[in-house]
Amino acid sequence: MKLLGAVLLRAGIPLVIMSAIGIALLAQGKPDDGRATLAVGVIAAAVSGASVIYQVEAWSMRTQTLVHFVVMTVTVLPALLLSGWFPLDTGWHYLGVVAVFLGTGILLWAFFFVLFTKILPRRRTPPAST
Repeated sequence: MKLLGAVLLRAGIPLVIMSAIGIALLAQGKPDDGRATLAVGVIAAAVSGASVIYQVEAWSMRTQTLVHFVVMTVTVLPALLLSGWFPLDTGWHYLGVVAVFLGTGILLWAFFFVLFTKILPRRRTPPAST
């Protein structure tokens, strides 16, 4: 239950803030800006909320990664498609968005994997006492 609270808090804050800004932009007659801001809110909420997946110690890295990928696929990918940031006139355009989604996801996953498994653990090692 602790994890659910963390998910709701981490996802809820950016979603509420960005949704309020997006709705305000829509009300001001700025549909493109409002839609883009709502998309950012969904993406920030999904990424923030899904970060707790990596705190489930009972899951292997493979399971954590697969669950995270599924969550991102059902939240971030549709947000990208609806954001208005990409032309979607042909099937190739849709494939391009999927490629950007996958490429960015792979790069970010690899970066954070190296950061949290190779770089930060070395820094946390206490100095040897003499």
